[in-house]
Amino acid sequence: MAERVLLDNLDDSKFNEAVDTAVRYLKSGEVIIAAAEHGYVYLADAFDKDAVKAIHILRGDRTNVVAQVFIGDIKVLTGITARLTQEHDKLSWDLGDERRLGKVNVRLPNRKFLNAILLKTGPLAAASVALTGESAILDLTKVSIYESDIGVIFDEGQLESGQLSTWIDLSENEITVIRVGDISLEQLRSIVPTISTPNL
Repeated sequence: MAERVLLDNLDDSKFNEAVDTAVRYLKSGEVIIAAAEHGYVYLADAFDKDAVKAIHILRGDRTNVVAQVFIGDIKVLTGITARLTQEHDKLSWDLGDERRLGKVNVRLPNRKFLNAILLKTGPLAAASVALTGESAILDLTKVSIYESDIGVIFDEGQLESGQLSTWIDLSENEITVIRVGDISLEQLRSIVPTISTPNL
């Protein structure tokens, strides 16, 4: 059975202890479960190929499905993208595509516990605990896995549903909106007036 940690009403000491527990499991190559904004997710060290593969197996993903990468600081994005464009062959991760796609889906989540982990671990591979094609899981009682396949589960109770994330594609020459979600098109255009919206 996986270790289970309840995150309700923790004082600072217990909160930091829970973060350290998550970091310890991730650094030892385990997959953990924690809450993102609107659903529970699997997390693993993005540079641990076996741990990332375990996420895909747990989800029942088909071949070449790529895990997202969560980061805790926007500054990390510069390092990741530079390594993808300049040193792709040296980048030591495989998120599920055997490094063939040349792109990475990066997200900066907005969840206190998750972000505290990310600031200590660096990039983490992430994917919904829902099976492929199913809706996000807001209640851990709905997770259908063998808990022995997970290192630790961080329980924040029933999560609230919410808007989808806004999805933008950044290439060398253009920034394109793929999906409008919690961040509106008007907000994006206030920062990048030339942002492209060909499919909206």
